Amino acid sequence: MTRLGGAIVRNYMAHVRGERFSPLWALLTPASWLNRLIVGSWGFLHRHGLKRSDEPPLPLISVGNLTYGGTNKTPFVEMLARTMRDRGVRVGIVSRGYGGGRSRSGSVLVVEGGDGDRAAAGDEPLLLSERLADVPVAIARRRIEGVRELRRRGVELTIADDAFQHRRLGRDVDVVLIDAACPFGNGTLIPSGILREPPSALARAHVVVLTKVDQAGPEALSALRTAVERHVPAERIFTSRLRIDGWGEWDGALRPCDPPAPGSPVLAFSAIGNPESFARSLRDEGLRIVGEHRFKDHHRYRPHDLEALLAEGTGAGASFLACTEKDLYNLPASWRPPLPLRVPRVASVLDEPERFFALLTEALRPRLVVASNGYGEDAIGVLLAERLRTRFPASEVLAFPLVGRGDAYRASGFPVRSAPSVTPSGGVVKYRLRDLWGDMRAGLLRHVRDQLRAWAALRDSVRTPLCVGDVYLLLHTLWGCGVRPLFVATAKTVHLSGHWRLERALIRRFVLRTWTRDPESAEQLQRSGADAVYAGSPIMDLLGDAPPAPPPGPPGPGDVPLVLLLPGSRLRAYEDVRLLLDAAGRLNGARPCRFRMVLAPTLSASRLIASCAGWTPEGPEEKPRALRRGTLRLDLTTEPVSTAARGADLLIGLGGTANQLCAGLGIPVVSIDEKGKRVQKKLLGDAEILVEATPEALAECALRVLADPGLYERMSSAGRARMGAPGALADMADHAASALGWDARERLYTRLRDGL
Repeated sequence: MTRLGGAIVRNYMAHVRGERFSPLWALLTPASWLNRLIVGSWGFLHRHGLKRSDEPPLPLISVGNLTYGGTNKTPFVEMLARTMRDRGVRVGIVSRGYGGGRSRSGSVLVVEGGDGDRAAAGDEPLLLSERLADVPVAIARRRIEGVRELRRRGVELTIADDAFQHRRLGRDVDVVLIDAACPFGNGTLIPSGILREPPSALARAHVVVLTKVDQAGPEALSALRTAVERHVPAERIFTSRLRIDGWGEWDGALRPCDPPAPGSPVLAFSAIGNPESFARSLRDEGLRIVGEHRFKDHHRYRPHDLEALLAEGTGAGASFLACTEKDLYNLPASWRPPLPLRVPRVASVLDEPERFFALLTEALRPRLVVASNGYGEDAIGVLLAERLRTRFPASEVLAFPLVGRGDAYRASGFPVRSAPSVTPSGGVVKYRLRDLWGDMRAGLLRHVRDQLRAWAALRDSVRTPLCVGDVYLLLHTLWGCGVRPLFVATAKTVHLSGHWRLERALIRRFVLRTWTRDPESAEQLQRSGADAVYAGSPIMDLLGDAPPAPPPGPPGPGDVPLVLLLPGSRLRAYEDVRLLLDAAGRLNGARPCRFRMVLAPTLSASRLIASCAGWTPEGPEEKPRALRRGTLRLDLTTEPVSTAARGADLLIGLGGTANQLCAGLGIPVVSIDEKGKRVQKKLLGDAEILVEATPEALAECALRVLADPGLYERMSSAGRARMGAPGALADMADHAASALGWDARERLYTRLRDGL
């Protein structure tokens, strides 16, 4: 580099670092404004899931920064990898390869023991590989491919070097480093400053480390802490410093040597992000710098660069040259220094290592979230959450229901993170505009806003969401959480006209994998290019892990059939219950029957009883066991439908998912003829009969089904055929465990937690 070129670089660096204002470089400010707009737009797309983010199949810690180099990231990555390795974890590092040719290739290069081609791997990956001989370093343009290769090599934890801005690569923990000596430069983005993102981006970080605090004054350090605490809680801010662990002398290979004597004259040169830090480290060792040359980060030295350095060093009386370890990888392969070339070997030292690794371990704890939008979907969601809790006992399993208060989840011990949404329609607004208008008047838009804010609070802290419901839930989750989910599509099937073309396009673009209700629906989505599978019916998963009961047979003339009554789970159940009770009375008058009514957990038993004028409750007032009117007794239960339905011969039901579950058990279904039930009829086919919404019609139809063995058998067989067998939820949990690496995360967190 010529003297003029060196002066230009020094002048530019002084400007962007905020050390000295330059009108020349200030001309780049409009370009920085444009960059800020681009960075902000990119961040918006990622926050709302419009740009893809891939969950890696291994736990991943990202170590990055806000600025263009200079935070001592490489020594920190080395310290972190070394510590995890010493705790018995098989660690790997993934990088894009700084200054190397690998970024132009789609392949993955893995280096170990520092053995690799600088042109392909880059200087920093080779340095890390040399310092950590037993830690594989993967270099790949698409870092997710590097992580997959490390997994194939038996790695248990990946550290991603400089990945804070690489948001396509999902991560478990974001560690952001800030140079305490020059935290934000002149405060503007590249090219007129050193910032890659504005400081507000620190809100994404799980941990912030202020590096080189020994090179910052107390007042500057206090002001920096105050600035960072605007975005990150104080307990997640740490400090570190550099320490020279020894010296080496390079003559084609680096060999240990004695430290230079204090006062020794030295000519320093470097091509790193913060050359001032290197010069200061030399001065702190007591060395006398007689000349210094600063090159652009990752600069590949040419022979004339080195000739100029040697000439200046000799003329200034330098007893040796000094550079960083990274610079060694950028020297010409055949060059040997006529003057001794000495290199300080630096290490990153945390000030509170025990607290740091305790917080890091807790941040590595998997947080899993199940989202659902409907009472029937909540029941499936609870079973999925229970399966996750059993499979991943050390993980935290959260619930995010969009409809109601999440009572089903709370009753099973799952924390509910969504804002409550109780509306007159119970979340079903697609059949009648007046239901939508009623929900709007009840605050539907406010509920949506509050739920999106609740999602934002979970953003960057949960694994891939698991959604049970419809495409609205999918989009709600994507916009709020910013991560493409796994999706159980309970609301649509080809038997109900299937997903619309737009819905299929959204599923193809924004869902990792979809589990459908039947094989035909999976085939429809697959033809649209979506990753869709049928592994069993999610509705039938409500049966749990108990072996399925044999389907009921037609009751004989002398039998007393058990009739199940389902008023539904939404607010209209308080009105509809009268219809069911009157139908039960009429049916019992024509043929003696036993009756069992299932009360959904979303309903108030006392309010429901109050709607049953003429019926007397039996048992405790808050939880009655039965209703009686004259000689007719009707049992009440709050058991799940899957339990309450066992032994039933017929269902008179006004539910959705519950009606479908009973049909899948082979129980004939009688319901009322209305728009929502006509849609369900397309799904259940001959398993369900719809009649006029009167007690007389319901009782007459139920009596006819019970009295006609042929009709009974046809309805029972049709229900079992349409609903299929269980299995979707188990397959989803298996997929998350293997393809998304949740098993690996569970094992790693458990080992680190138990080792603290």
